[in-house]
Amino acid sequence: MFHWGKWKKRMGANSSSKRPVFDEKEDVNFDHFQILRAIGKGSFGKVCIVQKRDTEKMYAMKYMNKQQCIERDEVRNVFRELEILQEIEHVFLVNLWYSFQDEEDMFMVVDLLLGGDLRYHLQQSVQFSEDAVKLYLCEMTLALDYLQSQHIIHRDVKPDNILLDEQGHAHLTDFNIATIIKDGERATALAGTKPYMAPEIFQSFVSGGTGYAFEVDWWSLGVTVFEVLRGWRPYDIHASNSVESLIQLFSTVSVQYNPAWPKDLVSLLRKLLTVNPEHRFSSLSDMQTSPYLADVNWDAVHEKKMEAGFVPNKGRLHCDPTFELEEMILESRPLHKKKKRLAKNRSRDNSKDSQSENDYLQECLEVVQQEFMIFNREKLKKRQEEGQSEAGGDDVSADGDGEVEAGATDDDAPEPEPDPEPDPEPESSKRSMCGSVCSSPGSC
Repeated sequence: MFHWGKWKKRMGANSSSKRPVFDEKEDVNFDHFQILRAIGKGSFGKVCIVQKRDTEKMYAMKYMNKQQCIERDEVRNVFRELEILQEIEHVFLVNLWYSFQDEEDMFMVVDLLLGGDLRYHLQQSVQFSEDAVKLYLCEMTLALDYLQSQHIIHRDVKPDNILLDEQGHAHLTDFNIATIIKDGERATALAGTKPYMAPEIFQSFVSGGTGYAFEVDWWSLGVTVFEVLRGWRPYDIHASNSVESLIQLFSTVSVQYNPAWPKDLVSLLRKLLTVNPEHRFSSLSDMQTSPYLADVNWDAVHEKKMEAGFVPNKGRLHCDPTFELEEMILESRPLHKKKKRLAKNRSRDNSKDSQSENDYLQECLEVVQQEFMIFNREKLKKRQEEGQSEAGGDDVSADGDGEVEAGATDDDAPEPEPDPEPDPEPESSKRSMCGSVCSSPGSC
């Protein structure tokens, strides 16, 4: 197992053996966690390993600087992700436990998965066996089928967003460009990472039409399975490719499958990589009809009783070690100095009036402060248990999911989503002025 002791010591962890006791009525906040080390970063924030001080449970904590999110117009994506994650929970997702904020940052605390993401292992030249990838395929099938039942399109299924736990089971993460569609709605935004985006997304962007739905995630799963097995993707697509050229590519280029692969596997991949979404496999029931998966015990998969074909080394952390060095040496606002920094900032703010050029930013920060969604799954589960044990108790939903690794190291970065159409009746003048807060994760 990885030795946490040295990281606690290095990051200044409290060596006291006595656990602190927090007021149950108090909202969870930054002080409730011990920061251990940085493990990732991406366009939407950074990720570190933390330990909750009272329970000593380990989590991953994603934190996003408010000012940077406002400047990059990313607040609506963060809020959309939070709204989605608070409502879903599944064994093969990375589940959200807490969300909170302070003056500087927004925080999401989620399941800690120590096995690394599939992109990392591909970069480490891991040769995944067919059995290992077959299990990933089954686990992601259950995850996507669940998301579809919740009306959610993930829109960014790829090796970077599939994390392994210590036993080698796969978990889908990163919902910052996910969207919800209901009652026959269709999404239309150009969203995702180009090499994994389904043809109908590009077609919808160019020619309009009916948009796209859940089938796009199953195309992405097919691309991912092909890449993890073969070492490269079925189509040679990069971020620099124009949308028009990609539409042409899908109509002219045929996927070359490995002749050594079983015929049933190739047949299944063809069903996932079908250009016409109406003919594509896009549900658990579809996948269960595949001869390649005929021998799968789906209940055993769901209960994690199937032995993984690849088990990450438990003696190390499977992430880029430079993340921690950057946090400790290069980061201008390191987490381990947050308490002193915020106290100093409060003192400065009290001593002088804010400058007029910062008024706009301050207004936006106030909107974020007011609109941010605080979440505590631990409390929800306790209330649910109490409701079940007491006759006539309230039935409280404990659904929810989260996200950890936002740091895609591939050169194919997610395409930014077009700005959503403005609300016909803004809820407040501040929200209208700031333009950064999206109150609903509706179709886009």
